[in-house]
Amino acid sequence: MFSSISNVFKQLIEGTSYHQQGANPNLAMASLLCEVADADHQSSSIESHTKSALLTRLLGVSSEESQTLINEAEEKVKKSASLYDFTSQLRELSQEARFELIKAMWEVANADGNIDPLEEAVIRKVAELLYVDHSEFIRAKLSVIDK
Repeated sequence: MFSSISNVFKQLIEGTSYHQQGANPNLAMASLLCEVADADHQSSSIESHTKSALLTRLLGVSSEESQTLINEAEEKVKKSASLYDFTSQLRELSQEARFELIKAMWEVANADGNIDPLEEAVIRKVAELLYVDHSEFIRAKLSVIDK
């Protein structure tokens, strides 16, 4: 965490944009799914499988590509200072795509059959940063829970 903050200040001093570097929306989506999975500090194989399957579905990539994205995302999450690092790259998405991302985050959170309050807090914050209405946030949650 401290090194992430140091990197931000270093890049600001050098005049480089922290948020613009290497913008990759697919990696940002994978990172957000990893943030949810790691929020409760418990990783399970079902969550890992769910992340991979969701990326394959959402992005139309192969399972190998989705696993590569997840591996990169896990490293990126460790170095990240905030969720804004990822959501700032996704603001150009349509409302429908944002809803699908929030729904996918709920699916990861519910993969183990239990939505931890920390997982819900991450999803709520991402929804706010992506300007997803609260009613859509709840609709996404209910559509996942009702499955």
